Amino acid sequence: MTKKPGLTELKKQLRKKSQNELVEEVAHLYKKFSNVKAFYQASFFNDDSAVLEKYKKIVRDEYIPTGRRQFPRMRASVARKAISDYKKISCSDPGIADIMLTFVESGVWCAKEYGDIDEPFYCSMESMYESAAKFITKENLLNDFKDRLLAIVEDTDKMGWGFHDTLSDTYEFYIDSTD
Repeated sequence: MTKKPGLTELKKQLRKKSQNELVEEVAHLYKKFSNVKAFYQASFFNDDSAVLEKYKKIVRDEYIPTGRRQFPRMRASVARKAISDYKKISCSDPGIADIMLTFVESGVWCAKEYGDIDEPFYCSMESMYESAAKFITKENLLNDFKDRLLAIVEDTDKMGWGFHDTLSDTYEFYIDSTD
């Protein structure tokens, strides 16, 4: 079995290329791979709005049925992967906060529309809400996202599994304590 070349070997090979060859190589990657295109759109052109919408749609589609589907899929793994993929492509802190809150908002909509769901569902929502609150506080984005954080808490009033209580406690810990 032969060893696959690593990053060091790749760098050696790239250093052998001229600037024009490198430009053509990147252009080829840009055309061939949508993630590379999205990365460069976000980083070079400082516009990741289309990329953000693409990944938010993936998140929403897991919890809010579209088309002929009558019930949501509710695959937290798919929604979380979309968030992870977006984080790899974008350097927009507001975008990251936005997609994390979209995850929770979509889950809350799903719970309100379809009634009581299982405990893992609520735990997943609580975990993402806490991650979002922590991130938003750490990155000083509270002015932009405080209303959405509070709306999520208010929308969960009277929901089961202690969901509302957990989100209220998280809001109080991360948001009210910073005021």
